[in-house]
Amino acid sequence: MNDDETSVGLGRPPATARQAGIKLLWIGIWLAFMSAPVKDLADGNHTRWATALGVLGLAVFVGAYLVLVFRHTSKARDPFRVRASLAFLGSLALVLALTFGTPWLVLFVYVAVSAGATMPLRTARWLIPVVTVVMVGVGATLEDPRATVTALVFPALLGGFAMTGVRQLVRTTIELRQARATVAQLAANEERLRLARDLHDLLGHSLSLITLKSELAGRMLPDRPELAAAQVADIEQVSRQALVDVRSAVTGYRRPTLPGELAGARTALAAAGVDADVPADIPDGLPEKAEEVLAWGLREAVTNVVRHSGAHRCTVTLAPRQTLDGRVLELTVADDGRGGAGTTPGNGLTGLTERLASVDGTLTTRATQPRSGKGFTMVLSVPFESGLGSAE
Repeated sequence: MNDDETSVGLGRPPATARQAGIKLLWIGIWLAFMSAPVKDLADGNHTRWATALGVLGLAVFVGAYLVLVFRHTSKARDPFRVRASLAFLGSLALVLALTFGTPWLVLFVYVAVSAGATMPLRTARWLIPVVTVVMVGVGATLEDPRATVTALVFPALLGGFAMTGVRQLVRTTIELRQARATVAQLAANEERLRLARDLHDLLGHSLSLITLKSELAGRMLPDRPELAAAQVADIEQVSRQALVDVRSAVTGYRRPTLPGELAGARTALAAAGVDADVPADIPDGLPEKAEEVLAWGLREAVTNVVRHSGAHRCTVTLAPRQTLDGRVLELTVADDGRGGAGTTPGNGLTGLTERLASVDGTLTTRATQPRSGKGFTMVLSVPFESGLGSAE
């Protein structure tokens, strides 16, 4: 037998008829305390018509109690209906107890339990004692009231307040389950955003390089087939590497390195005919996460230079700097192209800003030549305490 088909998690509504039956069985176990009114009817203490009405009234009471507790313990779908059902149970218990006598006072215990199971604590904490007081008051008008007080007062109070705890536990469990589902959804959304950023950074750079080399090969084909063949070979190599990068990004294992991106920047800028000044080394001790963010930033910046700037020269610098907030490592990419005035940040810069935020870094952009508005400079800054410490 499959445990999933039979077990019902706390606060989880039954998904199958079998689970509903099991939950109903657990609730119905407590109907064993109905033995007093059942015995009263079975002993023939009343007329035939009274006995028939007693059986009908008891059946209606039990049915209303089961429906109320079964449906509204985990969540009160309709507060008005819950209050109306409780009022009906209380009224029916009062009528049956006054009509048939002391054995039927046990119905008030079920009214108290229902109040604890379905009503908010601020309401249940006064409603349960009120139900108990009514039970004692009705019992005082009947024979043998002392037995009523000793046998039923404490079950009514304890059962009612115990069910308030059960109700709170069930609803807290539901809230925790919903919170867990929300966290899982947020994590999935964040992973989708990460994958979108990675694919944009990977394919944008690689496809730009492929486009440039394809144009070069096209111009060389009529007169210089050997050089065109070399460009086609480069295109094949870049395509294969792009495929490897995409596969690695999808599996979550790819981590770009700053030295590799610096080498790639020199290649991409040279292929685009841009005079490049790119450093060959990086400072020691750069944290792995900060290096990864700077590597992505360098790739995005160089891709923008190649695709959009129309620049003739590009300078990349990587240097530590002391600021009021502490020591930082700055990566600067400056070109002399048409500049970024009047443009809005695209997906690449937006994703880059999010990456930098994860390492307490910052991104600033400005015109390389402020007076003329020409050129575009991107500055990425990340904390670099350990790196400077090791350098000194």
